Order: sequence, then structure tokens, then C-alpha cells
Amino acid sequence: MRRSGILMPISSLPGPYGIGTFSKEAYRFVDFLAAAGQSVWQILPLGPTGYGDSPYQSFSTFAGNPYFIDLEALIREKALTRKECEALDWGGSVEYVDYEKMYISRFIALRKAFGRARKTLSQDEDFFEFIKKNYDWVADYALYMAIKDANGGKCWIEWEEDIRLRRPEALEKCREEYTEDILFYEYLQYQFDKQWTRLKAYANQKGIKIVGDVPIYVAFDSMDTWANPELFQLDEDRVPIAVAGCPPDAFSATGQLWGNPLYAWDYHKKTGYAWWISRMKHCFALYDIVRIDHFRGFDEYYSIPYGTETAVNGKWLPGPGIELFEQMEKALGRQEVVAEDLGVLTDSVLAMVKATGYPGMKPLQFAFGGDAANQYLPHNYDKNCVVYTGTHDNQTTRGWYHTLDKKTKKHLKEYAEVDSEDEVNSRLIRLAMMSVADTAVIPMQDYLDLGDEARINTPSTLGDNWKWRMKKDAATKELAKNILRLTKFYNRYNA
Repeated sequence: MRRSGILMPISSLPGPYGIGTFSKEAYRFVDFLAAAGQSVWQILPLGPTGYGDSPYQSFSTFAGNPYFIDLEALIREKALTRKECEALDWGGSVEYVDYEKMYISRFIALRKAFGRARKTLSQDEDFFEFIKKNYDWVADYALYMAIKDANGGKCWIEWEEDIRLRRPEALEKCREEYTEDILFYEYLQYQFDKQWTRLKAYANQKGIKIVGDVPIYVAFDSMDTWANPELFQLDEDRVPIAVAGCPPDAFSATGQLWGNPLYAWDYHKKTGYAWWISRMKHCFALYDIVRIDHFRGFDEYYSIPYGTETAVNGKWLPGPGIELFEQMEKALGRQEVVAEDLGVLTDSVLAMVKATGYPGMKPLQFAFGGDAANQYLPHNYDKNCVVYTGTHDNQTTRGWYHTLDKKTKKHLKEYAEVDSEDEVNSRLIRLAMMSVADTAVIPMQDYLDLGDEARINTPSTLGDNWKWRMKKDAATKELAKNILRLTKFYNRYNA
């Protein structure tokens, strides 16, 4: 079935309180997608973020980000007043997230809402049902965040030894001492789940599937690592033995040092990959389709000795391979997965992707400047793939065009019949939509013809990412009509 969709992070939606949320603007965006004849809404990871604000470095792979809780819904529940929300400082721009101000104001508002909801929470059957259903992760997450707050936000490796090593008596003492804070974080997860479930159901009713994004790794500073040290390559003191990254390449002479803990794959294998199956089951409850990041890492992963300052001295080691996905399908049935198979791919990685049957990714920004055999050129696709103009890690297409050398521009002009900068977006979008790829996904910034001021992320940089927000009235009826016309023209419309 041919289909198309739009890549648009929740954080990038418009709205009054500093960041995109599960608000009326999110529902309006679903209406826009439906009016444009789209079948897919691709988002970025929904986990709670910390330092650097990256959704790929989350305090929990199971929990949801409190930033996305709609404060308007809490106003309707009488947990907040509009005046209280409007009195807070959300930053001075509607086009960019000011994370510091937004974080401070949001938690003031959420603490206030919890204080009022606290009185009736003990009678809320839905709340207790949520806690019971998700106890396997929510209890550890709420405890983790409460202890983290009590320690001034420090990473768990810096906590007192008894707590760091999860000795039962110490944990019980924390549960008693931080009862209210634990309940606060449980309340946030309840609100997140309630609001997201409602938004997803609305999208599904409109015929739109949600594509969620699952990072291969978890953050070291996370509940996952603290609560489940046996899953990772840690020593007896819980210090990493080696960490994740990428080797040196044309983009970086010293490689990329991500710093995530690496999985103890031998342990996962002994358990039948129980944690991974649990993780993916949770994801398939949140999303309709799951994009798994850095798919290569399941075939071979790059291991960098802990404590080194660059990725130069790392080495490739074998991952779980196809066995993990066989076990996952056995436990969960056949699910829709997209494999993020970008980068340098070995024959064994290509064989693994083919064996899973998962569609890979084809960003058109990778297609030009080489020869006719480039796998990202549309004439080389088979239909089992997802084509993009670019991803959240790329420049916007307009911004990308400005950086091209003469050879690449010449190739682009001849292949896509691009004559000027003003045509580059429309031509690449049309190229994606007309391709044989089963699914075409276009970043919202490209439909809006924006430059690099709207770029989501520049890999291996800190401080200026994940900030872009769409202007309130940008997703117009006229734009929806234009996208619908293109979608029907290339047989991607599914009424």
C-alpha cells in the first residue's frame, strides 16, 4: 500500500506555553494531516529529557516527557488556572523553545497542579489502574526521579553508595522519605499517558498512524541503567566498561563519542531478550509503527573504552543479530518496524535488514554527487523502503542546497530538473512522492520551504538543537490542498 506522511516533532507544534504539547494545536495538526490526505505522522522519541534536551538521551526509555502534558487540559480539570499559567515566563519566542525558562515554569505549574489533584488522587480509579498496569517501570522511574531531585539533579553514579547500588534497606528508606515526590512523578506519567492515548486515538480515527522513534541505546543517567545494571557492560561499582559511539569518518576525524552504556548481549540472550521484548511491547502500545534508530548496532556495535576522550580507539564487536528480532516477533507477533539503516553498511548488516523484512530509509539528501549506482537515488529503490527529503538530523532541504558543491548541484539539477533554489523543495518532495517507495515522509519544514533556521538537530553539537517550533498559522488550508493534490497524483491517498 502506497502512503505518505509528515515528520513533525511534538515539541515543534505551536502553542502558548513554551513548547509543543498534546494540546488543541496537536489536534489541529492531525486535522491538517487528514485534510492533506496523509496516512502517517512521524514524531521523535517521547521520553523525558535532561542535559542537552535531546530526546535520544532520556531519563527513561519507558516514561513520557512531562513537557508534553497539555496545561490547558489541567486548567479544564481545575488543577490550574489560566492566570497562573500566563503569569509564568515561557521565554520570549514563539519560534524556538527556551528550555531553561520553559523547564522552570513548567515544573512550577505541574507541582501546583499536583498539589490540587493530590486531594482526590486517592479516589481516582484510573490513576491506580495506570500504576498497576505499568508498575514494572513506573515505580522505579518515580523513585529514581525523586532521588535525583533530592541530589540536586546529579547522575545516579554520584549518589550515596547504598542508593547507587540499590541496597534494599536504602531504597525502602527513600520510598518513605520521598513519598510525595514519588507520587508527583507517578501523577505526571498518568497525565502524560492519558493525554497521549487520547491524541493517538484521535489520529487513528482520522486514518493516521503514528510512527514513533526508539533509540537503540539508553542514557547512562537513566532509570534503565540504575535499576537494571545487569543489562549493561558495567563493572562492580556500576561504572561503564565501554561506551557507545561511531568511528572516525569523513565527517569527524575523531569519530563520535555518544557515551551511552553498551548492552551485555550475552545476558540478554540468556533471558530470551526479555527486557528488549518488554521495551518494544511498550513502544507498540504507544505507537502504530516503530522506527528503530542505529539499526546497524544490532549486527555490530562500536565499543569505545570508558574514559577515553575520543572515539578513535574503539572497535567493532558482534551484536545479537537477527535472533533478537526473531524472538521479538515470536513474543509480540509481526509488527510494523522501520529500520534506520543509514551510514556505512557492511554486507552482514544489509543481510540482517533483508532478513527482518523491515523497510529501510532513503533520504534524498544522500543521493546526489556520486554515480548512478547510489542506493539513495530513486531509480535504485525497491518498494519496501521509506523515502525522505531529509531527516531530523539533516539540514532542511533549502538549507542543504546552499551547502552543495558545484558537482552535486549539477547532478541535482540534471536528475531532479531543479533550475533554482526556489524549486529545490518542490522538486525533491515530488521526487519522493513519485518514487516506488511504499512510504514517503516529508519534514514539515520542507513543506513550509524553510531554511536552516528551522533545522531540528546538528549531530555531535550541543546547545542549539531541538528548539524549532512552527508558527501558529503556518499549516494552512491552502498548503493542505496542495499536499492532497500531490498525494492523490502519486497514488498515496488512502481515503
